[in-house]
Amino acid sequence: MSDKRLQGIFTPNLVPYTADGGINEGELRRYVDWLIERGVHGLYPNGSTGEFTRFTPEERRRIVAIIADQTAGRVPILAGAAEANVRETLSACEYYASLGIRAVAIVAPFYYKLSPASVYAYFKEIGDHTPIDVTLYNIPMFASPIDVPTIQRLSEECERIVAIKDSSGEIPHMIRMIQAVRPNRPDFSFLTGWDAALMPMILVGCDGGTNASSGVVPELTRRLYDLTRSHQIDAARQIQYDLVQLFDTMIYSAEFPEGFRAAVNLRGFNMGQGRQPLSSEQQTDLSALSSELQCLLSAHGFTDQPVGGCPAAPPTASDRAEVSAIVQQVVAELNRRGLM
Repeated sequence: MSDKRLQGIFTPNLVPYTADGGINEGELRRYVDWLIERGVHGLYPNGSTGEFTRFTPEERRRIVAIIADQTAGRVPILAGAAEANVRETLSACEYYASLGIRAVAIVAPFYYKLSPASVYAYFKEIGDHTPIDVTLYNIPMFASPIDVPTIQRLSEECERIVAIKDSSGEIPHMIRMIQAVRPNRPDFSFLTGWDAALMPMILVGCDGGTNASSGVVPELTRRLYDLTRSHQIDAARQIQYDLVQLFDTMIYSAEFPEGFRAAVNLRGFNMGQGRQPLSSEQQTDLSALSSELQCLLSAHGFTDQPVGGCPAAPPTASDRAEVSAIVQQVVAELNRRGLM
């Protein structure tokens, strides 16, 4: 077990595709360098954003091998190691350990909805035999949930289980986990996978996050992390507001993670066409979404505005107050002149 705690922003890596649907290694290496240069604390291949279920086990290993080679120890790597069963998952753990990966993230069994007892047994088997540190991955929308008693028990019984990544987005759940685990495992890390709550999650004790938005705007997520950790609350709050708007647009306006892939294209990368086929209507919607995303990114200077420009931003509270004051002055002047 490493003495270094998992902390900071770990970027869930998207994977660029070649024209025939293969892994675009050159573009992936360029993307890794770009993310590191812009300040992310670590990389997270083979997560949900990285579409791990759309790759073969061999491709998943190749993706991590490419990223490990390109990273060359500059930042730690948290690699997704979830496979179809315990045996294959442990085999992936062994391979990633041989690459020098810092830790693996393992989602609870998916497809079959399991009881808490079965979830515990699954992770206990892994925790007792893994050669590499393990991060539990709780994503109840896609897999069997990992409840607080199970997390507490595993943290106390398995030294190799060192962290949890929670993508439920529920702040009370994060608080309950921290309260249950930290007294006996002060070294245990808590990461949030829900970008829209990154700031409040850090404030309640989270160590950082695996945030899809950091693959698009690593500068913003790193700054949000730094400002929150240094308790510059007003500045952090404004970035969190901006990040929510961008995150909501990317995640709710297209099939996940196509909105994020479209945004990364706008940052200067050729992500290629994803492996999930899209209807002609979805392709049209994605084109419209790209224009909307370009406007959001241009507001922070990350891109130029699209051809034709962007719609005017909605008035802020101060704008509305200023307009109200002007209206009152005009009305007063008209009354003084007897025109009303």
